[in-house]
Amino acid sequence: MVLSVLRRMLGSVPTLFALATITFFVIRFAPGGPFDGEKKLPPALIARMEAQFHLNEPLWQQYLRFLGDILRLDFGQSMYYREYTVTQLIGHGLPISLQIGLWATLLYAVAGVTLGVVAALRRNGPLDNLVSAVAMGGIVVPTFVMAPILQIVFALMLSLVPVAGWDNGWRSMVLPVVAMALPNIAYVARLTRGAMIETLRSNYIRTARAKGVGEWRVLTHHAIRGAMIPVIAYLGPATAGLITGSMVIETIFAVPGIGRYFVESAISRDYTMVMGVTLVYGSCIILFNMVTDVAQMLLDPRSRT
Repeated sequence: MVLSVLRRMLGSVPTLFALATITFFVIRFAPGGPFDGEKKLPPALIARMEAQFHLNEPLWQQYLRFLGDILRLDFGQSMYYREYTVTQLIGHGLPISLQIGLWATLLYAVAGVTLGVVAALRRNGPLDNLVSAVAMGGIVVPTFVMAPILQIVFALMLSLVPVAGWDNGWRSMVLPVVAMALPNIAYVARLTRGAMIETLRSNYIRTARAKGVGEWRVLTHHAIRGAMIPVIAYLGPATAGLITGSMVIETIFAVPGIGRYFVESAISRDYTMVMGVTLVYGSCIILFNMVTDVAQMLLDPRSRT
C-alpha cells in the first residue's frame, strides 16, 4: 500500500506541472489585461506596473520566471490587492474556506449516507420514494438558485441567521454550510442507496445470512462497509471542491474565502492570484484523492494492486 501511495504522489508532479503550464498560457491569452480597468490609466503608469510584474518581458521568459517562483513557493504580489502577496491572501482565505468546507463535508456525508441506507432498507416504500424525490430535487436545483432561497426563508422571513457576511460567528456559517452541503447530500443519498441495494443482493451477504449471522451485524459489519466503497470514491474530489471554497457560495454570502478571491481575481485579470489559487485547488484535489485511495485500499484490499 505504501508503494501505491508513493506512485500516486510521484504521478501528481507532472499533473501539477501541466496544470501550472495550462493556467499560465490560458490567462495570458485571455482578452483583457490586469491594468485594463474602467478608469484609463496613464501609459507611463501602466508601463511601470508592467515592469514591476515583468509583463514587459518575452512570454517564454515570463514562463521560466513563473516556474522558478513555483519551485520556491513564491507566487508574488497580487496585481489587484497590491498591498498583499498572493501567499498572504491565500493564507487568509483558505482557513475560512476550510472551516466551511469541513462542516459541509461532515453534514453531507452523515446525512447523505443515513438517508441512502434508510431508503435502501425501505426500498420501493413511501420513505424510499420520498428520499428519492428530495434527492433528485437537490441534484437538479443549482446552487445559485438554492442559496438565495435559503437567504429569503431563513434570513429575511424567519430572521434566524444573517443574510450574508462573516461577522456573526457560527451564525454566519449556517447558510453557506447548508447551501454547499445540500447538492452533495442528495447525490450521496442516491449513490449510497444504489450501492446498498447492490451489496444486499451480493453472494457474501446471502452467505452471512445463511450462516445465521444476525441482521444487524450483517448490515453494520458487511453491507454498509461494502456500500461505502463507491461513496468514498466520490468523497475525495467533492470534499476537495468544498474545502477549497465554493466560488458561487462565497460570492453570494460575502464570505472572504479563497473562492471569492478567485472570482474577483479572475474578473480583474490578476494573473498571480489566479495562478496561485489554481495551484492550491489542484493540490487539494490531488491530496484528497490520495486520501480517498488510501481509504478504499483499507476497505477493499483488491484495490491495492
